[in-house]
Amino acid sequence: MTAEVIVRTLVAALGVAVIFAALSSAIQTLVLPRSASDAFTRIVFMTVRRMFWLRIRQLPDYERRDRLMAFYAPVTLLLLVPSWLALVSIGFAGLFFAAGIESGIEALTISGSSLLTLGFARGDHWIHTLLSFGEATIGLVLVALLIAYLPTMYAAFSRREQAVTRLEVRAGAPPSAVVMMLRYHRLQRMEYLRELWVEWESWFAELEESHTSLAALVFFRSPKADHSWVSAAGAVLEAAALGASTLELERDVQMDLTIRAGYLALRRIAEFFGVPHNPEPSFPEDPISVTREEFEAAYDRMQAAGISLKPDREQAWLDFASWRVSYDAVLIALCSLTMAPVAPWSADRAPTYEVPRFSFRWRP
Repeated sequence: MTAEVIVRTLVAALGVAVIFAALSSAIQTLVLPRSASDAFTRIVFMTVRRMFWLRIRQLPDYERRDRLMAFYAPVTLLLLVPSWLALVSIGFAGLFFAAGIESGIEALTISGSSLLTLGFARGDHWIHTLLSFGEATIGLVLVALLIAYLPTMYAAFSRREQAVTRLEVRAGAPPSAVVMMLRYHRLQRMEYLRELWVEWESWFAELEESHTSLAALVFFRSPKADHSWVSAAGAVLEAAALGASTLELERDVQMDLTIRAGYLALRRIAEFFGVPHNPEPSFPEDPISVTREEFEAAYDRMQAAGISLKPDREQAWLDFASWRVSYDAVLIALCSLTMAPVAPWSADRAPTYEVPRFSFRWRP
């Protein structure tokens, strides 16, 4: 076997590997109906995030940073298809070269012409024709996948944002668990809190499914700058934790179910992005970001408004902290990851997200 044959064989093998990597990335990102973390997609998202961050850190206020970040996920999604097409073109260039095309430049030209169905360059062998047909088919399929992917993603986005927008009526903007309790009490609707817990248990279940199988949704920002799916999730979890620990209400296990659905959803989204956290946190071994003083201030505010509270503050604090610790770390990390707007007991204590260097995991 001559050196030239060995080189062309190795180039062909490398080309097949590159094509397989591109197709595998596209399938995991756009087709596979389960959470599948893809290295190439992460690299594209991190690269674009780093480019956005170079500009964002120069902006003086949150409103302008939010307007710029609103373009982050859509721009990255649109760049994914050209990135996959580039890989496919490089991979097929290797196959054309292995099939007898004399130079790498000529092989890349024929590959690009075939991929984009331009037809201005072609080989002179039937193998070249088969490769051209195969590459053109793959290019059309990748574009069709993105076109089919977008309506599904925007439908999930719309359902998510409807609940986030409705929460403003109950909890203000940015959302606050204490404000929610005060409004329900003032309107004499405390007995209707169960409807909220049922609604948001379903919301958390859909959030977990959609934001791990359609991971770009995590970075799609709300239409209003002071809205965020992460802040909304935190406010509802906080309200349920206060209801279960501090309010003198008839025991309702639906609050427990909502909290469990919420922290499971946030943990699994965090795990998808490689956010480190303790899967079995407990208080006081694991601290929480809400201080005792903040809890006391919330207790005093609700008490002054006439809400019936449990008289044992110490036990109420311990019970609240035991609920909070189950979602505290992942909530703060996701606020940081998504650059959520400042909201009480969530994004107001989230550190600035540091874009990681290229790796196989997201690490805020």
